[in-house]
Amino acid sequence: MAVPDYQTMMLPVLVLFRDGATNVAACMPGLKAHFGITEEEAEELMPSGTQTYFSNRAHWARTYLSKAGLLRSPSRNKHVITESGREVLAKNPGKIDNLTLAAFEGFQDWVAKPKGDAAGDIASLTPATSAFTTAAQSPEDAMAVAQSILDAALRDELLLILKDISPVRFERLILDLLSAMGYGGGDLSKALMTKTSGDGGIDGIIHEDALGLDAVYIQAKRYAPENKVGRPAIQQFVGSLNGEGATKGVFVTTSDFSVEAKGFLGKVQHRIVLINGQELARLMIRYGVGVRARTTYVIKGVDEDYFADLNAG
Repeated sequence: MAVPDYQTMMLPVLVLFRDGATNVAACMPGLKAHFGITEEEAEELMPSGTQTYFSNRAHWARTYLSKAGLLRSPSRNKHVITESGREVLAKNPGKIDNLTLAAFEGFQDWVAKPKGDAAGDIASLTPATSAFTTAAQSPEDAMAVAQSILDAALRDELLLILKDISPVRFERLILDLLSAMGYGGGDLSKALMTKTSGDGGIDGIIHEDALGLDAVYIQAKRYAPENKVGRPAIQQFVGSLNGEGATKGVFVTTSDFSVEAKGFLGKVQHRIVLINGQELARLMIRYGVGVRARTTYVIKGVDEDYFADLNAG
């Protein structure tokens, strides 16, 4: 049979993880056997030419299951079934699809756009609608929904990678990002990493503009998602800024900031920007740091100027 859509793959993928698979690659033989997929079908490439339909859809099935909390990823490319996943299988469902996953807390949040606008009713997305298109959506709307889902998955993958890189490499990445955003006039020579020890709570310094008229001091912390940056860490950062005679700072973490940490900023005169993990990943995608285009789709329309003379004649 032809390679099934990603929703059809969800149930067998979850079963395979329950039975001991630790990543999608380990699921592939079982999926081929379950669906009777031939070697030729398994090797059929997508239009981009960089991935097969089989691999792509299996990975999306795993991603959606993870976002519903049925799988978890302790590290990159390693996934394990959760208690919620086992409970779903214990009910012997005939299938698992987006409608099933929409019942789990957090799944709808994952497919929401960054500004909080709904990215579309994910529960209504079915294989018959070509993955993302619904009757209420124009093709452009469907592409916007697809883009938000792709970006959300990419943000999660970036955060898993950032968790494993060295502290020094992470600090360098933050400077690279700020430079790409235009700080220092986009000139990396305007960015400075401090020594790895005795830095007084400052991990880097970058000039605010190409002329170097003002400096922004940086603190970068790789924390696990559940370990939020608290008020004491922000207070220490403010103290470090005072010691440098600085007024501007950026505190970046791969996790998030506590309510107390955010509230403390309103009590100081310093201009400090807090960037949590999700925002960091969004900025990396937006400014092309650590990511690159894999496929480009161009939407073309009629060139009215080209036909203007023809209509006049």
